[in-house]
Amino acid sequence: MSTLSTHVLDAMRGAPAQDVAVTLYRGAEQLDSAATDADGRIPALGGALPAGTYRLVFGTGAYFAGHEVDTFYPEVSVAFAVTEERHYHVPLLLSPFAFSTYRGS
Repeated sequence: MSTLSTHVLDAMRGAPAQDVAVTLYRGAEQLDSAATDADGRIPALGGALPAGTYRLVFGTGAYFAGHEVDTFYPEVSVAFAVTEERHYHVPLLLSPFAFSTYRGS
């Protein structure tokens, strides 16, 4: 089985994004949810994951509203495939009008 973590960085502030709600789905089924810590991280989400397609939904609208900043993206959804037994890390670099992600380690 595989494991999953995530990390959110706020490029506008140049700091980790604390208290971003993150929800993990497999298809329409919600598997887990948590909020990022003071370092912008969630070290474990979803427990042991079998192979399949998953989706992380980041609550970016609520995060920016908490900082009184307008944003174009009320949420960011990142779909990814678990194909082999390993640890998966999905970082999100965030600003009010852009985001990027990649397969981390």
